[in-house]
Amino acid sequence: MKPKRIATAFALLAAILYAVNIPLSKLLLRRVQPAMMAALLYLGAGLGLCAYGKIAKPQGERLTLSDLPYTLAMIALDVLAPILLMLGLARTNSANASLLNNFEIVATSVIAFAAFGERLSKRLTLAIVLVTLAGVILSFEGKDSFRFNTGSLFVLAAACCWGLENNCTRKLSEKSSVQITTVKGIFSGLGSLIVALVCRESLPAVRWTLAVMALGFVSYGLSINFYIKAQKELGAAKTSAYYAVAPFVGVLFGLLLLSEQPEPQFYLGLGIMILATVMMSREESNAV
Repeated sequence: MKPKRIATAFALLAAILYAVNIPLSKLLLRRVQPAMMAALLYLGAGLGLCAYGKIAKPQGERLTLSDLPYTLAMIALDVLAPILLMLGLARTNSANASLLNNFEIVATSVIAFAAFGERLSKRLTLAIVLVTLAGVILSFEGKDSFRFNTGSLFVLAAACCWGLENNCTRKLSEKSSVQITTVKGIFSGLGSLIVALVCRESLPAVRWTLAVMALGFVSYGLSINFYIKAQKELGAAKTSAYYAVAPFVGVLFGLLLLSEQPEPQFYLGLGIMILATVMMSREESNAV
């Protein structure tokens, strides 16, 4: 199989594994507070991949001191973005936040093009626009979704942080994806843990702590690992666009695990997402 097709499979697998997080986190949030949940998910990812690395001994270049600026930026942005999102959620409604959070795909693509010189063809640009539109349709919850206020600025800032973080991770994607995920998970998790403790959130019972960390290993650790592998061949913009299928897969998992029924706009958004995915696949076929 050609490298770009393997990378596409990695990107979609990363999205599917992350999508498992959505319905299961909804269940676990009944027992675990939000900031503590984020900390344990990241720590589960980092510690899980660390153990996996010792057992499997995967190949790949190790991070060096020359990679330190991008590594530190990646960690800092992963801690800052959720804080900005929480500040935004405190000042605006969830519908508005969900809608604006789709800007991450645009931010990733613009930063990849403007700051990192990543090539964006017309077909890929149109596909990214369609992916963003699909996400907007999926998260649309009525006229309240369009209220722009101070909270909206925080949500947009969070999306931009994640967009920049995606590009920082892309600059490291030639190195060991297992090591990158381990570093990212452990240090981002510790940063989030500090935030949780400052907010006076408490550690949950041991069984819930282990459950969240196990989920973090699968839906964060393995997902990020595959995401980085995909970035190596596809670049930050296209990988981010493929990864955007996660909310749609999450709705399907919600249907299976929580018996949640999709809203009518889900089907419209799904159709647009499929069209965008086909466009990206055809561009990839023409390029190889």
